[in-house]
Amino acid sequence: MRTFYKNNNGLIATTEWTPNCWINIECPTEAEKKYLLEDLQIPEAFYNDIEDIDERPRIEIENGWTLIIMRIPVKSNDVKLPFHTIPVGVVFKGEVCITISFHKTEMLTDFVTYTKRKNINIKDNFDLVLKLLLSSSVWFLKYLKQVNQKIKLAEDNLEKSIKNEELQALLQIEKCLVLFMTSLKGNDILLHRIKNIKSQKEHFDLDLLEDELRQAQETTNIYSDILTGTMDAYASVISNNMNTIMKQMTSISIILMIPTLIASLYGMNVPNDLEDNRYGIWIVISVSVLLSSFGVFLFKRKRWF
Repeated sequence: MRTFYKNNNGLIATTEWTPNCWINIECPTEAEKKYLLEDLQIPEAFYNDIEDIDERPRIEIENGWTLIIMRIPVKSNDVKLPFHTIPVGVVFKGEVCITISFHKTEMLTDFVTYTKRKNINIKDNFDLVLKLLLSSSVWFLKYLKQVNQKIKLAEDNLEKSIKNEELQALLQIEKCLVLFMTSLKGNDILLHRIKNIKSQKEHFDLDLLEDELRQAQETTNIYSDILTGTMDAYASVISNNMNTIMKQMTSISIILMIPTLIASLYGMNVPNDLEDNRYGIWIVISVSVLLSSFGVFLFKRKRWF
């Protein structure tokens, strides 16, 4: 989908391209690919790099075109990976500025709405990149809050019943946090490279962007540490429960073995002074019950039951 935005106290959608407007293309079709490569003549290598889902944040210049790739968070329909990150490329040269994304995102739509609500003007292409980076940091924090809710839900489920499904849910959340952490580090490196362009310091609050990125990174690290500690704690609980069960099973086996051993000894076809005793069977049963009761008392004292 191709959309044109002109800068007029916020980004306003237009039906056609005008100089210095922003062209936003999401999930490009073959016609839009042809428009980018043949009409606008952006380098094909730039297009292919943005299409790569694992592309890292970076800056590249070729034939007068500048490519800036950042990573932004998105919500996934995949139950096994509810959140992940995707590359978004900003390609510009002269009066042409294009953002390309191969996935639908909430962030870009929200960014346009935010500029309208706050009457924000985009001064130039680098200013657009920095504001998009700031918006991505805000969305990282927004999704991290949802990740935290999923962690709490998984913990509540684990308190009720420790099953593989609950532990797998925590592992899936941990994957999301690893992806967030990697992407935030890449965006942070990208920001420091942009900071080397001195002219940008004149009209953009880089400290604000740094603070947002740092907060998102620290929040991700905190949640990751909490999640790691939680998983270690529940792994210990599972191991401890297994040890308790094994103790109980061993105790029961020993107690049941006592009457079996006595019955085996007195069941042999050899003289034992009880073969002619009318109360022999009751004596054997009484001794078995007495020794088994002593065994139960002993194991209870050692808290094996």
